[in-house]
Amino acid sequence: MLYELREYVAVPGRLPALIDRFNELTIPLFAKHGMELVQIGRTAIGEHSFGELVYTLRFDDVADMDAKWTTFIQDPEWVDGERVSEADGPLIQTLRRRLLDPGPFAHS
Repeated sequence: MLYELREYVAVPGRLPALIDRFNELTIPLFAKHGMELVQIGRTAIGEHSFGELVYTLRFDDVADMDAKWTTFIQDPEWVDGERVSEADGPLIQTLRRRLLDPGPFAHS
């Protein structure tokens, strides 16, 4: 099992539009492409408080992740939806991405 953690710092003033895009487009497309959303939220305390969207996806392995992201970003619904959502300018200022391997830790 592999977890991908993504942190998106929104362009100032654009977090509401980014949240809308996630609720209306991104999350449904995750489901369509078999991408398991483990959690999603805004940073409430810490760096980028209330200006950052953070989410985690679960994949079987790197090959599974790569295949699903490839089909996601090529989906015409995503291509069109991203373009429309950014008609007034970009939504994301910076993106941080990490892959987490829980393998060596015991689970309850």
